[in-house]
Amino acid sequence: MSLISDAGTPSISDPGAILINECLINEINIFPLPGPSAVSSAISISGFSEKFFFYGFFPEKKSELKEDFTNLSNLDSSIVLFISPRKFNKSVKIIKEYFSGRKILVCREMTKFYEEYIRTNVDTLEPFKDNPRGELTVVISEKEKIKKASLKLQESDKKTIESMIKKLSIKDITDLVSLKSKVPKKEIYNYCLKIKNEK
Repeated sequence: MSLISDAGTPSISDPGAILINECLINEINIFPLPGPSAVSSAISISGFSEKFFFYGFFPEKKSELKEDFTNLSNLDSSIVLFISPRKFNKSVKIIKEYFSGRKILVCREMTKFYEEYIRTNVDTLEPFKDNPRGELTVVISEKEKIKKASLKLQESDKKTIESMIKKLSIKDITDLVSLKSKVPKKEIYNYCLKIKNEK
């Protein structure tokens, strides 16, 4: 089956992304037929955000790479890297350090005989067992967003709040509860207000 467009690479700023993600869900292999850019080809089949930052090849100095990765890890977009397999193997540890919690797509030898696509999570990323030929185009996904609306106070949190409501200020209770809970501070604060008004 082919996805063909007469207006640029399908699935980048295009409804084709819906089809790409359905293929991924159903474990159907996808192969891009690129134009002049490995970047757009890799992004088009990644299933990640179509908003991306192109970084290119890694610098020689590790200190420069760490500085760049510090900045890149704060971006809420896909990130595209060019890297040799040898340098990739040496960089797996640092990629895990800065991009934990994200997904990754490693593309090797696109449209060539040894074409290969590796999809995994950054946290389970492993080096190649040998150093295969060809340059790699690597796409790291955008940050995974936690849906704060789905995070609700647990019964244990509510009991803690109720036990402290007469002893501490609402602000202090909110700060204390938020230390051990992922619930937004606003929700904790509002619950404190509700309890205070009921007393």
